[in-house]
Amino acid sequence: MATIGLEIHAELKTQTKMFCNSKNDPDEGRPNTNICPVCLAHPGTLPVINGEALKHVLRVGLAVGGTLADYTEFDRKNYFYPDLPKGYQISQWLYPLVSGGTLCGIPITRVHLEEDTASSIHDEAEGKTTVDYNRAGIPLMELVTEPAIKDVSSAGRFARELQLLLRYLGASEANMEKGQMRVEANVSVSATEKLGTKVEIKNLNSFRTMEKAVEYEIKRQTELLEKGEAVVQETRGWDERTQKTFAQRTKEGSADYRYFPDPDLPPLCLSEVQLYSTAALAEGLPELPAARRQRYVSMGIKEEDASQFVREAWLGDFFDKVIAPYKPGSREVLLSANYIANDLMNIIRLREASTRQARDTSKRDSGEQSDIPSSRMNETSIGISAVDFKSIIDMLLASKISSRSAKDMIAVFAAGEKEEPMHYAEHHGLFQTATEDDLSRLIEKVIAEHPAVVEDYRRGKEPALEYLVGQAMRVLRGAADAAALREKMKKTIRK
Repeated sequence: MATIGLEIHAELKTQTKMFCNSKNDPDEGRPNTNICPVCLAHPGTLPVINGEALKHVLRVGLAVGGTLADYTEFDRKNYFYPDLPKGYQISQWLYPLVSGGTLCGIPITRVHLEEDTASSIHDEAEGKTTVDYNRAGIPLMELVTEPAIKDVSSAGRFARELQLLLRYLGASEANMEKGQMRVEANVSVSATEKLGTKVEIKNLNSFRTMEKAVEYEIKRQTELLEKGEAVVQETRGWDERTQKTFAQRTKEGSADYRYFPDPDLPPLCLSEVQLYSTAALAEGLPELPAARRQRYVSMGIKEEDASQFVREAWLGDFFDKVIAPYKPGSREVLLSANYIANDLMNIIRLREASTRQARDTSKRDSGEQSDIPSSRMNETSIGISAVDFKSIIDMLLASKISSRSAKDMIAVFAAGEKEEPMHYAEHHGLFQTATEDDLSRLIEKVIAEHPAVVEDYRRGKEPALEYLVGQAMRVLRGAADAAALREKMKKTIRK
């Protein structure tokens, strides 16, 4: 039986670093720019606690239902590494900011605050390592789960949900590609209910990598135990090339770090600070991902669409604006969800892909590197306003325009069309003007002109029906509901 526990670090979104006034800028590309004597550990310097970082972690604790600390203190975690300028890391040990809580049904042990290390940059070609101290001292939240996760998919779901939660709270961008969120997995395998020997896996830079590494480690430990061999408690890394974990070092215990309270930082009684009261923290909480997902599903929206609206919060915000006047669960709401999640998102993705390709081509032509990621999509990526989108949906539901025309109009307006949708439909002849009698006569005419195709359909060839519908839609210039026309064509042929 496998048991998994996660340790997740997230760099917090603050103006300055954890214990000094150096700028916290994850996008700074110039090495050793945002530094000062404090984060470089010059003798005689003193740290000062970043209150905004404290607030971020407490809000996370509140969101997961944890117990917020009254008394808390910072400790020195002692170990030597080139990217740790002080020779110790300021962290928390006995008195974390948050204890307990759950997310995705998985119990959380603790959430605490510490400072990040510098970045070691290895140049294998020249055989040297340089250190960039821009990251040294950035506020870092660490969340530790209980060893209660039993499968890889649950571990992945927890990590992804935490990333969403951090973004909704504004606590962190949690971008794994930039190292703003780092996941470490503790894995043990046992033939009984008793926990096996724990192995920690580091250097997991994506959710998929974490899932693959955990899956491999479970298999590796299982094979060792089946052969009667012991699992060594150690820290292992993940080799993307071989798709295997590899031994790095023997795992340290808490005693190895020689924790003790930092004498330069005062202990805190948070109940004495109004800003950190539960009421003050709760007042600013947004609708959280799990609650938003449940709200959408309760409307009758498909789970995959609901998850997309939660994952892409800007898209969910747009959807909420469109459906604001509608009754929850109504046909208007469900149709809006379908057109936004599918048609509109396809338009946006194609546009983003085209923009990214053009950018990369420009970079290659200029001789520059082309590995710049595409801009993050947001509400400005949509193009069409919620008011205009709703107008198109209303015309479609009133049978004034066809489904085909609605899709075309969404594409045109997403590309920047400024005319009012009703006027646009009128100017471009998109209104459905054909009466029932007109449709019946047209269908009879199409059937009479294509007897062989009609016979193919009667023999069970479904594409033949689409051809007939297409002929009718061509005459109507798309100004008809294709689904209704198809049903009417079927009934006429079967008479």
